[in-house]
Amino acid sequence: MEFLKNFFTNVFDESTMTKTTSSFERLSKEELETHLGVKKYGMFTLTDAVRPSYDLKVTPAQGYRHDAYQDVENNTSIPVVMAAASSEILFDLFMEILDPLGQVVDVVLETSHHREGNGHSDLSREHIDLPVLKSVLWDYQDLLKNDGCTGIAVLNPGARQEVQLDEHKLLVAYGEPLSAFEQLLVERGVCCQNNIKFVTEAEHIHSSSESYGQQFEELSMRLGMDAMCDY
Repeated sequence: MEFLKNFFTNVFDESTMTKTTSSFERLSKEELETHLGVKKYGMFTLTDAVRPSYDLKVTPAQGYRHDAYQDVENNTSIPVVMAAASSEILFDLFMEILDPLGQVVDVVLETSHHREGNGHSDLSREHIDLPVLKSVLWDYQDLLKNDGCTGIAVLNPGARQEVQLDEHKLLVAYGEPLSAFEQLLVERGVCCQNNIKFVTEAEHIHSSSESYGQQFEELSMRLGMDAMCDY
């Protein structure tokens, strides 16, 4: 279980960006390793990117739900579909749900490598042909699926639609209509469960490594990324 060495032990409340009391702090080394070694919950398989809290306040499961993003600046509410997909189908599904965005897209890479707390940096590339983007992303499937410090967003500004595979390996689609995205989810066996909870809604920890940090740099160079602001 080499990947166990990569898990971070500092756990933060992502809504307040402050360190919280962790259910992991009371565990023995053996209990911690046993918990982090669990990849399967029922029929759902986790990637190596995250692990849920020891008390399993949220048990990982496959499904999607409807939500909304409140754009305070423009005083609008943007429809959102959030989904968790089992590791076996996650990356293929991500690549499939990019298709409704159109043939020319913008892409943003998010990284929290080499950063303390919960901060992250964004890198961007505008106007890239989707087939070209997909060809590059296939070469970095392991990074995008298993690194808990890497996220990606692909968007069509003209259609005001966006798809994310975030650091937690959740799939998120913004904009409207969302029917094409939902159809692809259902076809892959990811069904609507509007009461589903995701690992982001409880304590969890991320995993990364120096190797993934180097791969992220390679990916950003291949895509010709420009730096954006830090968060």
